Amino acid sequence: MTLHPESQKMLQELAALGLPPISEQSLLEARSRLVDPLGPLEEVAEVIDTAIEGPAGSLRLRCYRPVERASGPLNLLVFFHGGGWVIGSIESHEDLARRLANACHAMVVSVDYRLAPESPYPAAVRDCLAATRWAVDQRVDWGVTGLTIVSGDSAGGNLAAVVAREATLAGDPPVDYQVLLYPVTDSDLSSGSYTEFADGYGLTRDAMSWFWNQYTADQDAAQPGASPLRADSLGGLPAAYVVTAEYDTLRDEGEAYARRLESDGVEVTSECAAGMLHGFLLHADRFTAVAEVLGRIGEQVRARSG
Repeated sequence: MTLHPESQKMLQELAALGLPPISEQSLLEARSRLVDPLGPLEEVAEVIDTAIEGPAGSLRLRCYRPVERASGPLNLLVFFHGGGWVIGSIESHEDLARRLANACHAMVVSVDYRLAPESPYPAAVRDCLAATRWAVDQRVDWGVTGLTIVSGDSAGGNLAAVVAREATLAGDPPVDYQVLLYPVTDSDLSSGSYTEFADGYGLTRDAMSWFWNQYTADQDAAQPGASPLRADSLGGLPAAYVVTAEYDTLRDEGEAYARRLESDGVEVTSECAAGMLHGFLLHADRFTAVAEVLGRIGEQVRARSG
């Protein structure tokens, strides 16, 4: 499909802003680029702000109870926001977390994990694992009888994939399903989609190179804890729903991860959002595809949870 008119409009507006490359900005300037939702927020039944003791001190969480459904079990979904492990927050992903709560009929726990470069890999992974363990411990109190799901978009999708694998290897916490939204899965920036959409389509190759450098610093970015596509085996992992966007630098590695899961015996549902850009799920007010994609994810989750 050609670039969707809604995507074309967003790119034109971004170009008109004339922003410098993110790698040329200060951290404060870079972090101001991923703004809080501009449109009205999805209505949920309850929002609970809390904090737990994380691996390096207090770890902020925001929990969303979905609007009640007539039937079906309540699920649990632990959500990790995107932003290249450097930018983004609970607030920037507020609406997406709310929409996932209602679509999946799930208590959603959104995690304010530590950001790089102040806290490089594996700080974010450790925070996300700790938050997932805590959330699983709340299942009974919250009335959760359905699935435990890990999910995230972009770098958050990377964290969800890594948490699913590490939890499976350790046998704790139990994870039933993973929802990976245009995830980062590999530090190799030479895929076909990286070449095709290197510049001019929102998320650039230069920006991803900068994000990786901030996140892994002098560590090996190819280790499976950072690049889950490089794991020797993905066998035994929870079933997955993988979403990619057609005009996204990360498209090919997301699709490659879905194929690797399948080849290693994991049940996978995958889709590529036609004509869409990286990050489109943050803009329900701009992209009609948001409701369609989240609707399909919700149907899959509710079908699996009974």
